Amino acid sequence: MHQLLQALLNFQITPWKVVGFLGMAMFTSRWFVQVYATRKHKRVVMPLSFWVLSVCGSMLLLAYFIVGKNDSVGILSNLFPVVVSIYNLVMHLRHQKDHASGDAAA
Repeated sequence: MHQLLQALLNFQITPWKVVGFLGMAMFTSRWFVQVYATRKHKRVVMPLSFWVLSVCGSMLLLAYFIVGKNDSVGILSNLFPVVVSIYNLVMHLRHQKDHASGDAAA
């Protein structure tokens, strides 16, 4: 407990911490976006903004852990979500494009 209090008292903001906090905020906010869309449509929905926030938040967190912190645990824990989020964003955009052009299967 003493170490936690000491860490909080010695907390300093650095440019890389700002990057990390921004990434964390974006990555977390995607769930609020998803819940809002689901409530609005009265069914489970993953809107485009969910995937955009996922990619941006993951990329910022990955940058923070690679450059700002050099933390292998953080790097590995954020590498997979970046790949999955990019894949899902591409699939979402393809689906929208196919649906708009009438090529989507019913």
